[in-house]
Amino acid sequence: MRVHVLLTVIVIILGFVFQVSFTEWVLLFLTFGLVLSSEVFNTAVEMLLDYLAPEWHPKVGIIKDLTAGGVLVASSIALVIGSIIFIPKLLAVFF
Repeated sequence: MRVHVLLTVIVIILGFVFQVSFTEWVLLFLTFGLVLSSEVFNTAVEMLLDYLAPEWHPKVGIIKDLTAGGVLVASSIALVIGSIIFIPKLLAVFF
């Protein structure tokens, strides 16, 4: 979660530096919400499972892997959206 919050702050700063449009801001904030929400749900599920099944169980491991996979999918989508928004702006600066 700390990494995602740090990256969110960095992207917000880059948004101001590169003067992203209103629509790009909306997409970025939707993406922030997707990633941070998935991280919160992942943490909640892990804590719930640790409470309900303190002993190791293979099904618990699978459930934790699936929720972590959800965070990975959300983060991957955020990377794609961020790339679509920022790569052209970076290229315009250097070329």
